[in-house]
Amino acid sequence: MYRFILATLFPELFRPFVETSLIGKAVERGLLGFDFLNVRDFALDRHRTVDDSPYGGGPGMVMMAEPVIRAMVDLPVCHKVFLSPQGKPFTQSTAQRFAALDKPLLLFCGRYEGLDERVVERFDDQLSIGDFVLNGGEVAAMAVIEAVSRLIPGVIGKLDSTVEESFSNGLLEYPQYTRPEEIDGQRVPDILLSGNHAKIAEWRRGQSLLRTYLTRPDLFAVYEMSDKDRKLFNDALKGHPEK
Repeated sequence: MYRFILATLFPELFRPFVETSLIGKAVERGLLGFDFLNVRDFALDRHRTVDDSPYGGGPGMVMMAEPVIRAMVDLPVCHKVFLSPQGKPFTQSTAQRFAALDKPLLLFCGRYEGLDERVVERFDDQLSIGDFVLNGGEVAAMAVIEAVSRLIPGVIGKLDSTVEESFSNGLLEYPQYTRPEEIDGQRVPDILLSGNHAKIAEWRRGQSLLRTYLTRPDLFAVYEMSDKDRKLFNDALKGHPEK
């Protein structure tokens, strides 16, 4: 069983999430497990205070070090992640690294203006899910759980389906189509109806390269294309209507 430990001020936010859809089914089947730490339970006063004004002044409040330290004292050996806008970007390769862990993954959901820096240094990773600010780390933790869980064998129907997903190989995924063959005059590309699986694979590879080039030039710029990739990309580019 792959285990997540969620340290948060609002454990109730996670209940519907871990009981629903593929995550909920994986919990029922014993593939995933979740433990919750309510950081307020480790506060030092009867008011369960976990925040205080920042040294040096400034707006907002800062999460205090002591309740967090107390919450982490009796934890099992685990990989500790602090979710914060100041963290490194969370990527598919990070999800793959976490999915391969042989110990629980702790996700600490920050709140307020931040966490006392003396505690931040105790985490193994500090991660962000994007260049924007949320009210807290709970939504970010859910994103990490989704990304990691789908890489755990048995959680989704076919693990092979994750291989060609966006970012798995450094590229965005190719366009997908299903029935009917025509909608408002727009037809499914003929190649997908041909039954020629080798040609379909080549078309999809070219479209994956093209989509990355058009939508995420930052990814495309660092992707190392083979000679075959370059030909497939050029063919896809020639057929693009906006070329």
